[in-house]
Amino acid sequence: MKWRRVVTASLICAAAVVGVVWLMHARQVGGWLQVHTGTVNEPGPYYGFWSGFGSDIEEFGILGAVGAGIYQLVKKYNCHEPGCWRIGQHPAAGGRFLLCYRHHPDYRGRKPTHELIQRLHREHVEREAALHSKLSELQQQLNGRPTEANDTRDNAAPIPAGRVPRNHHTE
Repeated sequence: MKWRRVVTASLICAAAVVGVVWLMHARQVGGWLQVHTGTVNEPGPYYGFWSGFGSDIEEFGILGAVGAGIYQLVKKYNCHEPGCWRIGQHPAAGGRFLLCYRHHPDYRGRKPTHELIQRLHREHVEREAALHSKLSELQQQLNGRPTEANDTRDNAAPIPAGRVPRNHHTE
């Protein structure tokens, strides 16, 4: 927050200096501006403007559109922390948010170290293995023959691997 105040104060001071210099040298600055925008020394009123500087207005519009597109692209990929302009490279909350290393809860404001990356990878592999084993157990239960008390099918053939009949419900 402190750097924003410094930048704002610097911009205000620079604008004041430009304004004072302009007022002190109004005739020279005005003449320079007229010549370089093409409003004097031409056969008709404002012919030089529309033939020179004024013809660039369309190009300024194109540059503005390109700038707006770049801003929207950056806005899509920047950190989801309000007010942060860094690129969000690290998913958080199951991929719902992209955060920079300063705002990601696992990194605690510091760039990820090798040890942290190894620990997070190990935890991820353990979660995936637990999920895989749970899915394997469920698949074995679905593919295996149910107990006789729960058997609603009379002399039915075993269920092929990976397929569940439409009328078969498990509890």
